[in-house]
Amino acid sequence: MAASKKAVLGPLVGAVDQGTSSTRFLVFNSKTAELLSHHQVEIKQEFPREGWVEQDPKEILHSVYECIEKTCEKLGQLNIDISNIKAIGVSNQRETTVVWDKLTGEPLYNAVVWLDLRTQSTVESLSKRIPGNNNFVKSKTGLPLSTYFSAVKLRWLLDNVRKVQKAVEEKRALFGTIDSWLIWSLTGGVNGGVHCTDVTNASRTMLFNIHSLEWDKQLCEFFGIPMEILPNVRSSSEIYGLMKAGALEGVPISGCLGDQSAALVGQMCFQNGQAKNTYGTGCFLLCNTGHKCVFSDHGLLTTVAYKLGRDKPVYYALEGSVAIAGAVIRWLRDNLGIIESSEEIEKLAKEVGTSYGCYFVPAFSGLYAPYWEPSARGIICGLTQFTNKCHIAFAALEAVCFQTREILDAMNRDCGIPLSHLQVDGGMTSNKILMQLQADILYIPVVKPSMPETTALGAAMAAGAAEGVGVWSLEPEDLSAVTMERFEPQINAEESEIRYSTWKKAVMKSMGWVTTQSPESGDPSIFCSLPLGFFIVSSMVMLIGARYISGSWKIN
Repeated sequence: MAASKKAVLGPLVGAVDQGTSSTRFLVFNSKTAELLSHHQVEIKQEFPREGWVEQDPKEILHSVYECIEKTCEKLGQLNIDISNIKAIGVSNQRETTVVWDKLTGEPLYNAVVWLDLRTQSTVESLSKRIPGNNNFVKSKTGLPLSTYFSAVKLRWLLDNVRKVQKAVEEKRALFGTIDSWLIWSLTGGVNGGVHCTDVTNASRTMLFNIHSLEWDKQLCEFFGIPMEILPNVRSSSEIYGLMKAGALEGVPISGCLGDQSAALVGQMCFQNGQAKNTYGTGCFLLCNTGHKCVFSDHGLLTTVAYKLGRDKPVYYALEGSVAIAGAVIRWLRDNLGIIESSEEIEKLAKEVGTSYGCYFVPAFSGLYAPYWEPSARGIICGLTQFTNKCHIAFAALEAVCFQTREILDAMNRDCGIPLSHLQVDGGMTSNKILMQLQADILYIPVVKPSMPETTALGAAMAAGAAEGVGVWSLEPEDLSAVTMERFEPQINAEESEIRYSTWKKAVMKSMGWVTTQSPESGDPSIFCSLPLGFFIVSSMVMLIGARYISGSWKIN
C-alpha cells in the first residue's frame, strides 16, 4: 500500500470541511481527484435553552488545526510529501453566526447555529414591517424571513449580549459566518488576518443583494446591522491569504464555498438543470439555474451557487432545505439511547424492513422547505403495542426520504422539467437501506458517487483552480470521470404514493405545536415546545418499553 502511495504524482490540494456535527481536513490529488488522506473530529453542540443551538468558535478553530496536523502526519506515514499541498479550500456550515473582537481575537459569544430558533419573536416583529405588496427582503436576497438566516441571529446578539454591543460601539467587533471566522484566524487573526467571505456564504445572511453581489444598505438598515462589521465579499475561487501557523504555514487559502455550494461543485453540476442532494445534519437539494435567478412559487430558496473566480460569472441555484436529516440519527443515539453509534441505525432498520405504519416527523427546529412553518415540532405517530425501536429506526430513515420527496416535488414544479434521477452525496449515503428507500419513495433512480466526499472535493477544486494556484483544471474535458453506484426503485408506484400521502398527514399533525409565548414564562404551553411533545414521548416510551438505569434511559 505504502509503495503505491509513493508513486503519487502531481500537486495536492487540501480542504477544510467544517460541518455542524464535525470538522474534517481532506487532501486530494489535483490531477485524479483521488482522496489520499483525511482526519475528522466531532464537534459539540450546546443546547442552553429549548430551541437554542450553540457551538464554541474556539473549539471549531482548534478542531481545524487538529485535523490539519493529524492529516499531515498520516500523509507522512504514507511517504507523501506535504510540501506538495499547493492550496487549501474551506467549506463550512452556512448561516451560523459568530461575532468576535478584532483586537483580542476572542469570540464575544458562542456561535449561534443555523438550526437555532431563539429569534422567532424577532422574525415575527420584523415581518410586520415588510409591506405585503413589496417583499423587498425576498426580492433582494431570494430568502424568506426566517430564523434560519444570519441577519436575525446577528440582530439578537446586538440586542441581548452586552459584550457584543460594547464591541460594536468601540469599533472592535467583526461579524462572520464560520468561513469568515476560520479564514481570519488561519491567516493571522489579530496579526493581519483577512476578514472576508465568499458570495455563497454572503448570500445566506439576508444582508446580501444576490443581483448586485454586494452588501445591501437597505437590508442592513432594515435589520439594524452596522455595515462596518461585515466581511469583504470575494469570489469562491481566489487567493484570500496564506496560512500563518501549523504544518501548512505559507500555503494559500484560495477556495471558499458554503457546504451545499461546495457539494454542487464537487458533484460537477456545472450545467443548467443539474441537481444534487446532500445528506448531512440537514438535507439540501440544489439545482443549478445558470446565470439566471429563478424565484420559487413552491417554498424553495433562490441562492448563489458559486462564482469560480474574480472575473468569472456568477451561477445561481434553487434550493430545498430540510433542517433535520442526519441530526435525527444523532438524536436517537444521544437523546433516546436507541442506538450506540450512528451506523447501528441501518442494522435496526434491516431487522424489520418496514416502519409498520409508524411515521416520524423530525421537526425539531420547525419545518423548513417547502412549508417554512416555525410552529411545527417533531412527532412520532401511528404507534401500536407492536411498535419497537426497529420500527422507529426505519421510520427515522423514511422521514429523511419523505422530506427529500417534498422538496424534489417543489423543485420539479418550479423548473417544469422533472429530474430523471437524483445525484446524492454526504455521510448518510453510506447507508444502503436509506439509499434504496430514497429511490422507492422518489420513484426515480438514486445515483451515488463511489467517493462520497463531494463537499470537500468542491472546496478543493475551487482552491486548486484559483488564479495564482492553477493546479486544478475545471474544463469539462479535464474533469475526472466518477464511478457511480445506482439504486433503482423496487416497489410499485402506487405503494410509493400511499406511503407518501400518509406521511403528508403526519406532517399536518406536526404543525401548530408552539405558541409565540416565551418558554421562560412558565406558561403550560411550554409542554408544546418540547422536541417531540410531552404526551407523544410519554406514549412512545410506554409503548416501546423503557427502563431508567445508571442515569440513562434504556429502550427495550
